Amino acid sequence: MANRIGIVAGGGGLPQRLIEACRAAGREVFVLALEGAAEPDTVRDVPHAWCRIGAAAVGLSLLRANDVTELVLAGSIRRPSLAALRPDWRAARLFARIGYRALGDDGLLSAVVSEFEQEGFRVIGADQLLDQAFVPEGPLGKFRPDPTAQADIEHGLRIARALGALDIGQAVIVQQGLILGVEAIEGTDALLRRCAALRRDGPGGVLVKTEKPGQERRADRPTIGLRTVELAAETGLRGVAVEANATIVLDRDEITRAADAAGIFVVGIGRS
Repeated sequence: MANRIGIVAGGGGLPQRLIEACRAAGREVFVLALEGAAEPDTVRDVPHAWCRIGAAAVGLSLLRANDVTELVLAGSIRRPSLAALRPDWRAARLFARIGYRALGDDGLLSAVVSEFEQEGFRVIGADQLLDQAFVPEGPLGKFRPDPTAQADIEHGLRIARALGALDIGQAVIVQQGLILGVEAIEGTDALLRRCAALRRDGPGGVLVKTEKPGQERRADRPTIGLRTVELAAETGLRGVAVEANATIVLDRDEITRAADAAGIFVVGIGRS
């Protein structure tokens, strides 16, 4: 079972898309599903094992026992406190070396990727397995930002990049120049729900999502899916703007149809 690919799966739709892509390419897959993050339906019909997030020694043993040579980290994980994590000896050794509490999410993911590589795995990005992985520059559907929305996008990009430089989050919601909310530990979906009650009268806001400066590109790439567009419409936003050629898009055709049906834009913005 040489060249078997392992997927360390968190939540959301990305792990399932990777499984489908590997099957279509004839690749053998083993999924290490993280307890409290991965969704049971994701691994229902694929070789897999469940593993507690802090059980690094068990996870490494499972990957080796299933002949994994390449590895991809995919899906959302809510970072627990060190006490809730209950690290085993292998994870504790890593955290003692890197300073778990002192690192932001991107710093931690970079350290985890490096650790996997030192253990002999080849870590690849999710985009290497997906066709048309990234949002292209320009609109996905028939709607485009008007000047008011474009000004919100430009303001949101400045804020999102500043947040990313501090390793805080990837997304911000802006309405008429006002910052309604920024993404932190809760994730984009929760940010959208939280800001629904904060919207002002007049033209709706915009969700802006970017890659963090210096981000480990093999883990935690900004991602949008159908649920992102549905929540944006439900919360009264005018559209979604993401960094082009850096943001992974799931179900591009479905997203385009949903955005057009809801009368909102989804647009890829080039880095300036």
